[in-house]
Amino acid sequence: MPDIKQISGLRNYGEAVRGVAVGSPVFLTKNGHGRYAVPDINEYKEYGKMPAWRKLRLELANGRSSGEAGRGTH
Repeated sequence: MPDIKQISGLRNYGEAVRGVAVGSPVFLTKNGHGRYAVPDINEYKEYGKMPAWRKLRLELANGRSSGEAGRGTH
């Protein structure tokens, strides 16, 4: 179950982020709507690696496609 708290809870920072853990971010709301997610630092570092991984997968897929297209022209 997600841990959802009002952004006004940041006045008491320790209480607002007490539930943060890997796989269990704390979600902060503003005026009843989701506004921020506070992930565990290790999980955040993994997010940073994701764009590079996606780019690599795209390049590999493009290479495979161009290689397969080139086979049919010989």
